[in-house]
Amino acid sequence: MKKCHIAPLACLAALVGTGLGAAPPTAAHTVHVVQPGESIQKAVDAARPGDTVLLARGTHYGSVNVTTPGLTLHGMGRGTVLRPAEGTSTAPSTASPLAKAADSCAAAGNGICVVGTKDQGADDVTISSLTVTGFDKTGIYAREADGLTVRDVTAVSNGVWGIATEYSLRGVFRGNTARNNGDAGLLLANTVKEEQGAVDTEGTVVEHNRLEGNRIGVTVRRLRNLTVEGNHLTGNCAAVFVVGDENKPKAGFVTVRANRIERNNKFCPKTARLDALQGSGVVVTGADDNLITHNVIKDNVGNSSLSGGIVLFKSLVGMPSERNRISDNLLQGNSPADLVNTDTGQGNTFQDNSCGSSRPTGLC
Repeated sequence: MKKCHIAPLACLAALVGTGLGAAPPTAAHTVHVVQPGESIQKAVDAARPGDTVLLARGTHYGSVNVTTPGLTLHGMGRGTVLRPAEGTSTAPSTASPLAKAADSCAAAGNGICVVGTKDQGADDVTISSLTVTGFDKTGIYAREADGLTVRDVTAVSNGVWGIATEYSLRGVFRGNTARNNGDAGLLLANTVKEEQGAVDTEGTVVEHNRLEGNRIGVTVRRLRNLTVEGNHLTGNCAAVFVVGDENKPKAGFVTVRANRIERNNKFCPKTARLDALQGSGVVVTGADDNLITHNVIKDNVGNSSLSGGIVLFKSLVGMPSERNRISDNLLQGNSPADLVNTDTGQGNTFQDNSCGSSRPTGLC
């Protein structure tokens, strides 16, 4: 592992050329360079807030715990790959990956774990420009990590989630690819393990990502005040889920805007919590005051109770969705219909959508 104190900036340029693609750190910060075969965890443990741990191109093995706020973990593009350590077991445990503490998260089969506590968050961490693949649980998992940025990351073929967060506000998820993960490519939740009201994310942004071949492209669970914009979602069983329940405050105030949602026709069998999934574009269930607008939603076809271009669906615990606005979307070739409303909630509106079919009729 090499260290480079950034004073002059030429030191960083000599190490990585144009690989970082961003403004260099300030003079007081250090770049810790990790070559394949060297310990990423050792570099992370040695880093201070504001430092960068730079992973050289090649394949790195093992999981990483990040608890230092303000740290950047940066690769050199898709050619920087993180995989499970060879010859070690990452067999699934009985506990949810979102319930793990920092000292056990990586050992449970997750890739990169950014984990703080209520008293000391792992805030303002950046993970960028690398591939994380083959982990039994989650490629990148964060808890109590406000201001997390994940950009230009490829999360592929992880057993549960590609990228997942819990109890984390003001996140930015931009320019990532999440492909062929066992559940959601990107999961944003207040908590999975417990029953609690929705958390205000204070403006988390999910934009310009490609989500392909997952069970669900993006799941927003029991959250408020979040934007999903400009993403391309294809080949999933379902593209976007906005999910709430009976807890207070209710989930909602999510904007789903200007996404391209096409051919999400992979079949996923029924689970204990959900009907089989196939052909779902945007599903809103048990959540209020959401805006679904200016999306292109085409050729999502299936026979599930959740199939259709945009679907309002009464939650499994019987909570209606209310005051949702579905406007100015282009919908074509979705089946059983472009617009589906099986919810009994009040105040939901469908306006100025270009579509050919709806259930019930009259929504187009």
